[in-house]
Amino acid sequence: MVSTYFSYSYIARNLTQSLTRVAQQSDVSREAAYYKANIGKVHSVDDLMKDYRLYHYVTKAYGLEDMAYAKAFMKKVLQSDLSDPKSFANTLIDKRYRDFAAAFSFGGGTTKVAQSESQTDDMIGLYTAAMKSNVDSVAADAKYYNAKIGTVTSVDRLLSDDRLRNYVASAFGIDQSKWPRDTIKQVLTSDPSDPNSYVNVTFASKLDGLKAQLAQAKSDATDASAKIADYTTQLSQPGADVNQLKVQILVERYRLQSAVTSISSTNDAIATTGGFMDLAGAFDFSPDGSLPPGMSAQTAANLASTNQKFNDSKSAVYAAASPLQEAVVIGQFRKAIPSVTSLQALVSAPGAYGFALAAVGLDPTQVPQSTVKAVLESDLSDPKSYVYTLKDDRYVKLARAFNFDAKGNLTTPLAAQDAAEILDIAKNYVIAKLKFASPQDQAKIKAQAQKDASSYQQAIGGIKSVSDLLANRKLVDFVLVGKGLDPAKVSTAYLKKIFASDLNDPKSFANTESDPRFAEIAASFNFDKDGNVARLPMVGPQKRDQFLATQKNYLEQSLEQQQGDANPGVRLALYFQRMAGHVTSAYDILADKALSEVFRTAFDLPDQMASMQIDQQAKIVEKYLNLRDLGDPTKVAKLLSRFSAMYDAKNASQTYSPVLDLFQGSNSGTSGISESTYLAMAKMRASPW
Repeated sequence: MVSTYFSYSYIARNLTQSLTRVAQQSDVSREAAYYKANIGKVHSVDDLMKDYRLYHYVTKAYGLEDMAYAKAFMKKVLQSDLSDPKSFANTLIDKRYRDFAAAFSFGGGTTKVAQSESQTDDMIGLYTAAMKSNVDSVAADAKYYNAKIGTVTSVDRLLSDDRLRNYVASAFGIDQSKWPRDTIKQVLTSDPSDPNSYVNVTFASKLDGLKAQLAQAKSDATDASAKIADYTTQLSQPGADVNQLKVQILVERYRLQSAVTSISSTNDAIATTGGFMDLAGAFDFSPDGSLPPGMSAQTAANLASTNQKFNDSKSAVYAAASPLQEAVVIGQFRKAIPSVTSLQALVSAPGAYGFALAAVGLDPTQVPQSTVKAVLESDLSDPKSYVYTLKDDRYVKLARAFNFDAKGNLTTPLAAQDAAEILDIAKNYVIAKLKFASPQDQAKIKAQAQKDASSYQQAIGGIKSVSDLLANRKLVDFVLVGKGLDPAKVSTAYLKKIFASDLNDPKSFANTESDPRFAEIAASFNFDKDGNVARLPMVGPQKRDQFLATQKNYLEQSLEQQQGDANPGVRLALYFQRMAGHVTSAYDILADKALSEVFRTAFDLPDQMASMQIDQQAKIVEKYLNLRDLGDPTKVAKLLSRFSAMYDAKNASQTYSPVLDLFQGSNSGTSGISESTYLAMAKMRASPW
């Protein structure tokens, strides 16, 4: 038999090629193809368990092949909510069960909501910024007007400057969409003291008639209201002609509606007339549009009056930006958002709808609801979707702020990482920080690590692209530490290449690197091929990283089992190499029979050590093994070379190795153990943090 040292060393040096050879084997490739073709059809745990080939594929992938028969037990594992430290999978000692549950989204995935907390916070931030920007814009317009009005030498120069013209129109209440520039020009060149001037003939002369019309409309409204009340009272009187009275009520209601409409339009006309008369008197242009020699467009008094009118016209802007008003509308928005269960519900809630549009700088009175609906139903991952055809970043911001699908139904939040991934990396970070802490420093280090984890959970919500992530080295280092990697040894340029890799291509940069943890990091983020945050499609009950990890694990398990059939020592070495990065303490090694066998063999320690008190065993592990080295692939390889040589020396004359019994999934004769026995073996322990 080829030596363990030679076999392991050869496979370790050529691991990618070895895995590729296994993947090309007919039975392995056939099962992998079946899994890829059918996992998308699975919608429940029962669906998975009913398909024998799928179920055995995934149990083998996570080293739980011998537990496949215990379906009731495994169902509880798969349905565990891993965010709950008391859930079934989290209380089991064997970490493989948690890894198995984490490979699927049966235990409660990300909740479908109109907005996540992060999105709501972002929108409130946008709203606050928009209100401040509006106030700043008003101040900037006033500053610009006062700086430029002294340089105006003609009415044409005033009207050709958009900012000056808009300032004047706002100050004097003139709707430029209803009145052509020529009309405004003629008003500005009118002399209010000349009864034959344009402003007096066209507007002032009609003011008395408008006032009379308003008075008549108010009288008609009062009369119609009184008659409606009278006719309504008569309806209940004995002998009343009900049909005739109803007809009369309808007539008066129509008359009332007409009067109300007339009151509104007449008030607008009176206000416009007043505005034009004030406008004519606020400037000193000659009838030909020029200014008399030595005169300014406005006197100091008229300039002050115009500024005051402009400020008055922006009262709503100032009110909206006041701390009290902001607090009120923000509170109303927070209260309304949880009740939004569809896109239609959003547009039917004026407060929330108006707030959302205002936050991105859109006026709900100027944008059709049909446009907003089409924007919010757009697929942000599709560059051809409707939202991008508008060529307006405000609409893109609006679409990113909500979670609606193409039919206007709720979907999952658009986020760089799913909640489960964030929780997992946060937990791993805390564990990594505590891994080598001395007893006296543990409390302090744990407190800081948990603070760092909270900061990560808050900050990751603001990441919109790979560029955003890599530009924030603090977040990057957090992820690296959580994966057991040394940030000082990982450059941003290297990570850029990792994230640019096609994770579905086994020949891509990330997938051909010796350390698979980098590919795992890339897969844990929801970035599309362009590096932007996107809603990546689920593959049945699995997200992209779960799907890819399951395929990878199946290949590794197949390689290890095949090598174990020829030489159990090689299987032990490969297993240790795969699990080394997940070891957080000496107890992790002692809790795993295969890992502890590798440790004892490498350092030529007797098997009787396993009968010692667990704390004594832990001290021995820490004496011989620097746990920090397990995060370094080079040092792990050196340790396993030592193990291989020692294993060969120890088993030189043995024809059968009991090592096979250390692995579930081998043909070791353990499949007859009852489910209750496995349950007793597997449980119970508290959460690691």
